[in-house]
Amino acid sequence: MSYYHGNESGHIPGKLDDTWWEGGAMFMAIILYYKYAGDSTYNKETIQGMQHQAGDCDYLPSNYSSWLGNDDQMFWGLAAMTGAEVNFPNSADGYSWLALAQGVFNNQVGRWDTTSCNGGMRWQMWSYESGYTMKNTIANAGLFQLAARLARYTNNQTYYDWAEKIWDWSATTPLLSNSTWNVADSTETTNDCATQGDNQWTYNYGAYLMGAAYMYNQTNGTTARTKWLTAINGLLNVTFDTFFPTKYGGNVMSEITCEPTEVCDRDEIIFKGLLANWLFFTAMLVPSTYSRILPKLQGSAEGAAASCTGYSNSSCGVRWNSSWDGWSGLEEQMSVLNLFVANLLPYVSASDSPLTSSTGGNSTSDPSAGTSDSTDDEETLSTITTGDRVGAAFITIILVAMSVGSVVWMIAL
Repeated sequence: MSYYHGNESGHIPGKLDDTWWEGGAMFMAIILYYKYAGDSTYNKETIQGMQHQAGDCDYLPSNYSSWLGNDDQMFWGLAAMTGAEVNFPNSADGYSWLALAQGVFNNQVGRWDTTSCNGGMRWQMWSYESGYTMKNTIANAGLFQLAARLARYTNNQTYYDWAEKIWDWSATTPLLSNSTWNVADSTETTNDCATQGDNQWTYNYGAYLMGAAYMYNQTNGTTARTKWLTAINGLLNVTFDTFFPTKYGGNVMSEITCEPTEVCDRDEIIFKGLLANWLFFTAMLVPSTYSRILPKLQGSAEGAAASCTGYSNSSCGVRWNSSWDGWSGLEEQMSVLNLFVANLLPYVSASDSPLTSSTGGNSTSDPSAGTSDSTDDEETLSTITTGDRVGAAFITIILVAMSVGSVVWMIAL
């Protein structure tokens, strides 16, 4: 929190320097820290920041909405959903956490795009943004996860149906293989999603895994449960094989696409912490995965602790497989915080699992939240009224009179 200045005079609550989406990821980490470590020190700043950036109950604030991506907005929605699931204290005069999550969901499903690839979420909201032609995993897997979590919390079939729709669509594209369980990073609308950007990122796997865990947890019936358990085990297998390299002992997480060459950007540094967070929840929601997940979290935590020795003030690095690597910043700290909170897994009870509206969740629902905002690129023109026509006529008469007067004056000269 020493990197956060939004609660100081002259700064913007909820806004981090040169990034907007990371604020959502940061507050999500703080909410989990509050819940599972029992420390409410930063609750005031979290509530203030999350309400200030809420927009019209949909995390589409006017100051930033013109350049946001769907994944940016989605992360704030997931943070709000987390607040609802752990009964994070509500704002005295703001939106409820559940309503904010519902607002993001409603706003995003309105952008479900069937003009290419038979569906899916584009990476960017606006056609003038670079990357608008791309449909990427995190935008789709994130919305899938949000829908699954809303379905479990509210027991509303609409959210469940949307979650299944997003999952099934993903499996028809290169983004998600339900045979090899490879998760690609992106695909292109320009070729009807025939090709893929196959960079491997931890959070892409984690986003689908977490959503599948929620679907499994709330599903009744052998057939449906088998579908989601198969997906969970398949995704876990590839996640463990890919991101826990044997050269580090097999239990230490590594962001393999950028760590070995030391080119991780600030966004990418956060990804491992998100996977740790989502593995933590998966182990709670799907008990059969607990014994497989815990050693991965513990091994990673031991490695991360060894890396958090920078500047003699516990600054953490990017790599968790050696001593401090000289990197430091908000993202490094955020990622390790998520990991350490996830390592409280052996100390949580069944009552610590994510709540629902029927198991103690107290967040107020607003199913219509977020429906007033639109990201339609077409400018909406108001209907021309009789008053408009009369006003236009007066203006025309005045302009004509001025023109005639000018001509008469020139002739008189």
